[in-house]
Amino acid sequence: MTAQAKPITPLTTYQKKLFVFLSVATFFEGYDFFAITQILPELAEAMKLSEAQQGLLVGFTAGGTVAAFAVVRLADRWGRKNLLTLTIAGYTTFTFLTGLSPNIWAFAGFQFLAKMFLIAEWATSMLYAAEEFPADRRGMVIGVIQAFSSLGSIACVAVVPTLLSTAYGWRSVYFVGIIPLVILAFARRGLKESSRFAKDVGEAGASAKQSLLHIWKTPHLRRMLQLALIWALTYTCTHNAVTFWKTFVVTERGFTAGDAGMAIAIAAVGSMPMVFYAGKLIDQIGRKLGAVIIFGLAAVGVLGCYTLQGFGPLTAALVLGIFGASAVLPVLNAYNAELFPTELRGAAFAWSNNLLGRIGYVLSPALIGWGAGKVGWGKAVMLTALGPVLAVILILIWLPETKSRELEDTAAV
Repeated sequence: MTAQAKPITPLTTYQKKLFVFLSVATFFEGYDFFAITQILPELAEAMKLSEAQQGLLVGFTAGGTVAAFAVVRLADRWGRKNLLTLTIAGYTTFTFLTGLSPNIWAFAGFQFLAKMFLIAEWATSMLYAAEEFPADRRGMVIGVIQAFSSLGSIACVAVVPTLLSTAYGWRSVYFVGIIPLVILAFARRGLKESSRFAKDVGEAGASAKQSLLHIWKTPHLRRMLQLALIWALTYTCTHNAVTFWKTFVVTERGFTAGDAGMAIAIAAVGSMPMVFYAGKLIDQIGRKLGAVIIFGLAAVGVLGCYTLQGFGPLTAALVLGIFGASAVLPVLNAYNAELFPTELRGAAFAWSNNLLGRIGYVLSPALIGWGAGKVGWGKAVMLTALGPVLAVILILIWLPETKSRELEDTAAV
């Protein structure tokens, strides 16, 4: 007789409500991520930006994701609930102000701050997801919440053509960003503090006094630095592959803005089933094997996105490109949450993802913009496909398998 499969742990009523709340909050992370990719050609024309200046703009605004380091660290001091409320309000405010920008300098500044709060909100949502849900469903929950980011991207692609045709043009894309505050201001009333944070930090009482470099003095330093390098290699590819694709096909493949928008919409919708399944996949077959599949498809997709010709082949490659950019995140978010104790989880995420890991995220757009001015967007971006390949090799060498294990177990050095 074969052994019966262990039943999946059911979610409580509160966990289901929290699941919905975090999914809605993350939806707008995807919307904002795609916004600049959809308006970049129009913004560049309106502001008279060269290829190099476009790269610098993307790189500078991406710097807000590094500044999020200072905000995410507060999760271990203020608690997950208070920080989530702050970041949602901050993101909404500065996204709305982006739409009021009188010049490119104001646009860059407001987007820098908007992304700072947005990524801090995303990181806090991942902490909640890891700490509040059963071990055997953790990957699925993190994956679905991340998939709602992709839904936000689809929504952005769907509405941008219409919004660009309005009197406010590209500005209207950011005015829509005030929606999160209206929706989530009411929903957050029932939000509770993470039970693990309340218990572990309440008992230890130490995290509020941690210094900036505290994690560097712990046995978890090595693991944090390993994840930072994996994040940096991954971001160097996924961030640029999606950001510059519309510009690439318009300038080097003869697409119209409408053609590009249609291809992105088709690819985004086509990638959705795979994106939603990614979290469940790593719960079923494990983090390591799941990483091999997901990171491998990401590399293949990005390479195709910037080398193929024709609407059909490029759109098919973009399906894998968008899937990869989204699906690598549940893998790394799961590892980032599972390999550190509760009192260090926020600091570990801030250091490995928001600060050190974002070096590639911030510096690479400027380098690619410079390279595009020399050899074109296709050749400049296609080289980044090496990032996921190197990242998954390091995952296989450095990181343990954490499938279905409790956080107290996986966090042990």
